[in-house]
Amino acid sequence: MTDYTQITVEKSGGIATITLNRPEKMNAYTRTMGAEIIAAMDDLDADDAVRAVIFTGSGERAFCAGADLTPEDGGQVFASGDEVEDLSDPRVRDGGGLLTLRLFESKKPLISACNGVAVGVGATMQLAMDVRLASSTARYGFVFARRGIVPEAASSWFLPRIVGISQALEWCYTGRIFDAEEARAGGLVRSVHAPDDLLIAARTLATEIADNTSAISVAMTRAMMWRLMSADHPMEAHKIDSRAIYRLSRGADAQEGIASFLDKRRPMYPGKVSADMPDFYPWWDERTYE
Repeated sequence: MTDYTQITVEKSGGIATITLNRPEKMNAYTRTMGAEIIAAMDDLDADDAVRAVIFTGSGERAFCAGADLTPEDGGQVFASGDEVEDLSDPRVRDGGGLLTLRLFESKKPLISACNGVAVGVGATMQLAMDVRLASSTARYGFVFARRGIVPEAASSWFLPRIVGISQALEWCYTGRIFDAEEARAGGLVRSVHAPDDLLIAARTLATEIADNTSAISVAMTRAMMWRLMSADHPMEAHKIDSRAIYRLSRGADAQEGIASFLDKRRPMYPGKVSADMPDFYPWWDERTYE
């Protein structure tokens, strides 16, 4: 899908920027928007020229003001709306969760540049991103208890891992809106920036990754960090560490990393995530580590 209607995608200098693009609706989330982001991620993961992805919102007011619940524009974004008897029916699945699960599978680092209001799914979709930056005008809200529902988009898994269980519960129990400084103090965002500086800061971070690191190393590190923090024992991490170090240390990227260090020059890593990932990746599917 390249003819997007509710997002825009820009690629420049090894960095892709996905912009939620419904400014007249404060970038409210719909099933169409979710499908377009998923399609864009499929394209970006397959594009070896893209080394990092930035997410932001169109306009000055909002990153994403939550789900668009108006029937003519969005409606039933969390499920199909059909009546079903079997709760394992695919039609029951939450649309925000389908999105965050796809973001979780990304091979590229994901950076959120939250430029305004981010409530409901506008907040929870950012939890599957790796680094979150905020404008000083950003406002967050896990408002589900005030709408008679529960946190979605797999946020009950992501949020406590990012901010800790007590902070996660407080924000979700109260459902209140809080500002960027509270988000930073609570560990939700890495840094707060003046509105005009937000995308500059996000792009600076993305460029540091793109210009200095191995794409394969970053993709493996992302998978290892997200997946192994839930392991029952550090031995599970040791198994993957050992296999990854063994394979990658014998690869072309490691040779280039050492050579560029000794030559005091910028590295030019040849490895591609589309073709050169270690043979045991993805280990969580293949179970080759057992």
